[in-house]
Amino acid sequence: MATTEECRAALDKLSDIMCRAEGDVRAAAALDRSVSCHITDLDVTFAGRMTGGRIDVRETLEGPPREKAEIRLAMTGDDLVALVGGELGFARAWGSGRVRLEAGLRDLFRLRKLL
Repeated sequence: MATTEECRAALDKLSDIMCRAEGDVRAAAALDRSVSCHITDLDVTFAGRMTGGRIDVRETLEGPPREKAEIRLAMTGDDLVALVGGELGFARAWGSGRVRLEAGLRDLFRLRKLL
């Protein structure tokens, strides 16, 4: 089982990947939105902001998100680490229910370019 620290490192790595993206992917990453990622097996939520092509994690909270972020993710720590490491495809994980992504319809259309 992935630890809180490993999950935080995975989010930092994802942020670095997004920051280096180009073209349509870069445009999709350029959203300015509040973000939360609930790690279900650890019952920890990373909350912050997606801005400037990066994910800025500002808080690590016990339990589910306290406020409804504009972009919300939920998954196990192992799935987060596997997704960022390229061992698990997002579409497959989302389709099977291993990953939950909630956002406004317009944001979902933009985010699909990241996936």
